[in-house]
Amino acid sequence: MKLTSLTAISPIDGRYANITILLRNIFSEYSFLKYRLNIEIQWLKKIISMSKLLDIKYSIESKEILFLDNIINKFNEQDAISIKKIEQKTNHDIKALEYFLKSKISKCKNLLYISEFIHFGCTSEDINNLAYALMLKDVRDTIILPLWQDILNFLKKMIVKYKCSPLLSLTHGQPATPSTMGKEIANFYYRMQRQYLKLPKIEILGKMNGSTGNYNACLAAYPHINWHKISQDFVTSLGISWNPYTTQIEPHDYISELFSCISLFNTILIDFNQDMWGYISLNYFNQKIVDHEIGSSIMPHKINPIDFENSEGNLGLSNALMYHMIKKLPISRWQRDLSDSTVLRNLGVAISYSIIAYNSVLLGIKKLKINNNQLLKNLDQNWSILSEPIQTVMRRYNIENSYEQLKKITRGKKINKNTIHDYISSLNIPEEEKKRLKNITPFNYIGYANQIVDEIK
Repeated sequence: MKLTSLTAISPIDGRYANITILLRNIFSEYSFLKYRLNIEIQWLKKIISMSKLLDIKYSIESKEILFLDNIINKFNEQDAISIKKIEQKTNHDIKALEYFLKSKISKCKNLLYISEFIHFGCTSEDINNLAYALMLKDVRDTIILPLWQDILNFLKKMIVKYKCSPLLSLTHGQPATPSTMGKEIANFYYRMQRQYLKLPKIEILGKMNGSTGNYNACLAAYPHINWHKISQDFVTSLGISWNPYTTQIEPHDYISELFSCISLFNTILIDFNQDMWGYISLNYFNQKIVDHEIGSSIMPHKINPIDFENSEGNLGLSNALMYHMIKKLPISRWQRDLSDSTVLRNLGVAISYSIIAYNSVLLGIKKLKINNNQLLKNLDQNWSILSEPIQTVMRRYNIENSYEQLKKITRGKKINKNTIHDYISSLNIPEEEKKRLKNITPFNYIGYANQIVDEIK
C-alpha cells in the first residue's frame, strides 16, 4: 500500500497532513539528515578555518568552501536515500552520513586531501544534539511563536469587542458576581502572553566536546589547542547557546524547559477551550453557520463546538508526550545511554499535535458571535447576586448580621428587582446610599472590569 494521507497510520501525516506539512521541513527523517549534514559541513569549515593552527598543508580556497555549501544547499531526496542505503550496511546513521560526505567531497581534489578531518574528534551526539537544537529553534521561531501570536491577536480583538458585554459569572457553577466577556478573555490573554514572552528567552543549548565531554580525542591529536574555546565559538556561531559541561550528551535540560513552557501554554489553552465550549452551551456565544457543514448524522439542527473540542483533544495528546519528555530526557545513565534516542525522534510528533490544536482553536474563535440577549437575560434572572454589594454597604454602616440578613432573604430563593429595592428601602442607612444601591443592577455591577481591560497591552 502506497503511503498517502489516506494510508498513513498517524493522523499527523494523514487526516491533518495539510496542517502539519510545514513541520516536514524540520522533523522528517529527510530534514533530520539535512540538519545533521549541515552540522558536519559547518564543523569541517571550522576545521578548515584553523588550517594553520592544525598544520594542514593543503590550501582550501573559496571555491572549495562554495562546493561544501552547495552540498547542503542542493541536498535532495536522492541524497537522503543514498545515506539510508549506506546506513543499511553500517547500521549506524552518523557513520553513514560521514561516508556520504566523504563520497561527495571526493569529487573535489583539495577537499579530498582533508577528508579525514570530516567528523574530526566528534562523537555522534556532537552532531545530533546540535541538529536537534537547530530544529527546535527553527520550529519555535518560525511556527510556534507566530501561531501563538495569531491566537493572542484574536483574543485581543475579542477583549476589545466584548469589553462592554456583561455576563453572569459562575463560581462552582452557580450564579455569582458579574464580569464582562472582555475581562474573562483578558484573563486568558494575560496568562498566554506570559508564556509567549518567556518562550523565546529560553536558551537552546548545544555542545561539541567528544565522547564524554572532555575533548579527549581532539587533545590527543592537538594537545596545545584550546578546544574548549573552539567548541564555544563553533556552537555559538550556529545561533544557539553553548553548554560547557556535559557528558557524551547535551543533557536536554533546555528541552524540558522549552516543553514546560509550551505545555503550560497548552494547558491554559485547554482551559480556554473548555470555557468557550461552556459559553457556547449556555448560548452566550452563537457559532457562525457554514451552510454546507453538518453537525450530526441524525440531528439536523446541531452546530457543535468541534473546533474547541478538537483543539482540547490534541493539546492533551501533545502535553502527554511532552510531559514524558520533560521527565525522561534530563536523565541518562552515567555518561551515556541510548534511551533518549528514540524519544528525541518524536519531538516533532509532540509538537505536531500542538500545531493541529492551535489551528483548530483559531478556526473556532473565528466562528464565535456573542449573544448579548442571552447574557442580559441570565443577568436579569439573577438579582440575588446583588446581595453581595448590599451586605457590604451595610457592613460599612455597622449594621449587625448584615451577611446573615441577606442570606435569609436570598439564598436558594428567586429574587427580582422589586424584592431587592424594597429591602434597600427598609435599611437604616443614608438616603443617598439607598439611591446609590438602587442604581446598581446585575448589568452594571461589574467592578473595574472595563478599566482593567483598557490596561491590556
